[in-house]
Amino acid sequence: MKVKSIFINLPINDTAKTREFWTKLGFSFNEQFSDDKALCLIMNDGLIYSMLITREFFSTFTNRPVSDGSSTHVIIALEVESREMVDEIVRLALENGGSRYRESTDYGWVYTIVLLILMGINGK
Repeated sequence: MKVKSIFINLPINDTAKTREFWTKLGFSFNEQFSDDKALCLIMNDGLIYSMLITREFFSTFTNRPVSDGSSTHVIIALEVESREMVDEIVRLALENGGSRYRESTDYGWVYTIVLLILMGINGK
C-alpha cells in the first residue's frame, strides 16, 4: 500500500490569526480547501497538508471532546534542510506568537526544538 497524501487535522480558534501566523513563517495555503471554517496549510505540496479547522467545525467530525489545549493531543515533527532553517523557523514562530515549550536538544543525528505554535490551541 502507498499513501498518496497526508492530511493532518488540527483544531484552531481563529482562522485569520492562524493564516497570519503560518504565512509569516513562510508557508502557504491551498485556497481550494480553505474558507472561514478551515485552512489547508501546505507543508509539502502534493504530499503533506494540515487542515486547520475551527473548533466548532472540527467537532462535527468526531463524537469525542475536542482538546482545549490543556493536554497534549498531538506532536508533529518537521524535517527541514538544515539546523539553520530550524533556527529561522523558531525565530519567526517566537516573533509571531509561538512559545518555547522546551529547550533545544542536539542528539547528534537530530536537532530538536519544541514549540507550542499550534494556531490558537493554547488560546493565542
